[in-house]
Amino acid sequence: MVNNISKSPKFHKRDPDYKKAKKEGYRARSAYKLLDIQKKFNIFKRAFYILDIGSTPGSWLQVAKKFAQENLEKYNDKHYHRDHFKIMGVDTKKITPIENIKIVKMDATLPEFQEELVSYFHDKLDLILSDASIQKSGNKFSDQARQSNLCHKILNLAKRNLKFKGYFVVKVFQGQDFNLFLKTIKKSLYVKSYKPKSSRKGSNEIYLIGQKKK
Repeated sequence: MVNNISKSPKFHKRDPDYKKAKKEGYRARSAYKLLDIQKKFNIFKRAFYILDIGSTPGSWLQVAKKFAQENLEKYNDKHYHRDHFKIMGVDTKKITPIENIKIVKMDATLPEFQEELVSYFHDKLDLILSDASIQKSGNKFSDQARQSNLCHKILNLAKRNLKFKGYFVVKVFQGQDFNLFLKTIKKSLYVKSYKPKSSRKGSNEIYLIGQKKK
């Protein structure tokens, strides 16, 4: 699973989000996509147990840790609360360690990963994030189909491990298989689609934000 396709240095020099990420200490500009989603949907509300799929290079983990730490103080009340947080990042590529975050180098769609998940969290999750992407070939039709297949596998993992009313955020590519995936995800989650402001112009990526039904 790959998050970012490398761009030339000239692209980075022109990209304000890349410059902003460097200045604010985020590992990638993709952090602002998640921050934008949070601002719109408040997905981190009472989120203490968080899984991030396709984590490389780790910018979404940085954002998740920020909100999880804030939640320990913010939601100290009679409602759902924990006195600690657990965050796991998983990718087939290496992720540079982040303090207090569990890093797993593995394919999250394999059955063995479920065992890893259960042994770490011992409970259902509040939030599952996926910015995972296939390695693009340049063929939009085949890329969209492959991304859709990946998203179906990640959705199955989310349905199994997400708590009632927990949030699921997943990146999909718009195309011929999009409506089928949307129909499938709506069977188990209340869903809205959103394209963050920091998504690149011309990109066919879109994010689905779902909240688990009973």
